Amino acid sequence: MEQNKNFDETQIINLNSCANETLDVKEILAQVYSILKEKGHNPVNQITEYILSGDPIYITSYKNARTLISKVERDEILEELVSSYLKDKFE
Repeated sequence: MEQNKNFDETQIINLNSCANETLDVKEILAQVYSILKEKGHNPVNQITEYILSGDPIYITSYKNARTLISKVERDEILEELVSSYLKDKFE
């Protein structure tokens, strides 16, 4: 497979193209956020560190939060967060 070597062009990524997307990223984030808060953690810090590092140790195993968040890819989580933020700010 030949990679595009033209660095002047923007690579278009469509993460919504998965036809069989069964997991709701918003719902998973809401559940994990709630669980982290219940455990006394700072959910924003913990989820941020998980996204940046990929290390699931930042998400508690309490109430299966770690298993739950691992059902979606980190890039899907990031896309959801950025999309939600930008919609709130600019629409």
